[in-house]
Amino acid sequence: MTTLQRVPALGTHPTAGTNPGRAETRALLGHATYDLLVIGGGILGITTAWHAAQSGLRVAMVDAGDFAGATSSASSKLLHGGLRYLQTGAVRLVAENHLERRAVSHDVAPHLANPLTFYLPVYKGGPHGAAKLGAGVFAYSALSAFRDGVGHVISPARAARDVPELRTDDLRAVAVYEDGQMNDARMALMTVRAAVEAGATVLNHAEVTGLRFTRGRVTGADLRDRTDGTEFGVDARLVLNATGPWVDHLRRMEDPTAVPSIRLSKGAHLVLKRTAPWRAALATPIDRYRITFALPWEDMLLLGTTDEAYEGDPGDVAVTEADTAQILDEAALSVRDHQLTRDLITYSFAGLRVLPGGPGDTAKAKRETVVTEGRGGMLSVAGGKWTTFRHIGRTVMAKLAELPGHPLADDMEPLSRLPKRAPLPGFASREAVAHRLVVDGAAPGPRMAADTAGHLAGHYGSLAFDIARLANEDPALAERVHPDAPEIWAQVVYARDREWAYDVDDVLRRRTTLTIRGLDTPEVREGVERVLKARRD
Repeated sequence: MTTLQRVPALGTHPTAGTNPGRAETRALLGHATYDLLVIGGGILGITTAWHAAQSGLRVAMVDAGDFAGATSSASSKLLHGGLRYLQTGAVRLVAENHLERRAVSHDVAPHLANPLTFYLPVYKGGPHGAAKLGAGVFAYSALSAFRDGVGHVISPARAARDVPELRTDDLRAVAVYEDGQMNDARMALMTVRAAVEAGATVLNHAEVTGLRFTRGRVTGADLRDRTDGTEFGVDARLVLNATGPWVDHLRRMEDPTAVPSIRLSKGAHLVLKRTAPWRAALATPIDRYRITFALPWEDMLLLGTTDEAYEGDPGDVAVTEADTAQILDEAALSVRDHQLTRDLITYSFAGLRVLPGGPGDTAKAKRETVVTEGRGGMLSVAGGKWTTFRHIGRTVMAKLAELPGHPLADDMEPLSRLPKRAPLPGFASREAVAHRLVVDGAAPGPRMAADTAGHLAGHYGSLAFDIARLANEDPALAERVHPDAPEIWAQVVYARDREWAYDVDDVLRRRTTLTIRGLDTPEVREGVERVLKARRD
């Protein structure tokens, strides 16, 4: 069992290849004029910084919190075409999503993406019949050119073998289709790393306190480092507002008279321990437009999501008792009761979808990306889907190239010359990486446990070998952070030195799965804080 008395000695010296410290990064940001300053380190800002750096621009990216610290790590963890969007007639969006899903899963980040089979149960009295859903999943497969097989209908008995907790009372048939999933926080962090490797300068926990103007044009931002209160500024030829739910807040810094451009929809989720292995996911229709998911994810079960208008402070979004009751009640349509007891819940989280402004039901609103230019020349980007994050980056870059008379257009590498499917760091076969980690493991010590090897391979790809080397050099780093989780202490040191983790939640919530497993105990938090503090001191 992992003990914490050894923790104070863990990782007291920075590892090879350590990222620059915060003071050094602030100095870099404050003593240069960047071509592009991206404000917001969610996936929209991250993918734009990545593509802009690839195109040859000098790029800076800052975020008031952690990278992917809000909505971008609070998604349903899906890489999907969006079956339910067919109901709203968004055929082109579904086809585009399929194209991007396959690109990410096969050419960009196969180490971070998982294929996943989905079952749509058809119950007596449900909103859709078997024939309609069968036709729907066939059309859905057709929009991906049948590259993942053909959507079809199977018997309840066959489905119950793959999903042992499937409720079979009044179950008429089950429609089947293929999609994928990911760990959104890990995908975002690898994209940050790709942006930095392409030349971007990044800093998290740096809050914008004001915008800088030159002759009425936005030419940078004033910032405050939330970790120590240091104030500094960044000058840039162009500023991109990619702050997600806060996009209108920043637009009002540019123009106090700016009218709201977006509306927000809250999506809540629950994470539960599984009572049995699941080999497929459930997507259960709630009504004509909504689907509730029950997804095997990170050896647990992910339930959700809700979809309701949200008008409060984005920083206050949280899962309420009403959200929990709704998610469990909707899951109970297709999942047996003993899998849905509250004592199995390990974590809950809520994120905010950014939708184009306008009236109507948020469940029916289009999930499209909108790029606008403000009075002071600041660009704002909002909306879109996680699955199409690469496409969003290219969309923003195309907008930059179209800006009339803007000098960035002449300095950028044309989009046609950028690699269309540039891989993210760690690109590798996760099976091959896991096998090598088990065989070579923590030599000369004991072999690495299979669950830890699989976890590292699926979260880091080939970069897992860097973590294994840390464990080889210091046996204490090969120990588990918690006996019931696959993570080892080498990951905490790696998060601190190579992945911009500053505080405990950066590590436990986004760079590892300890919080979502309900294992961020006071002892674990204390140990992680000691490791992080070793570098601060």
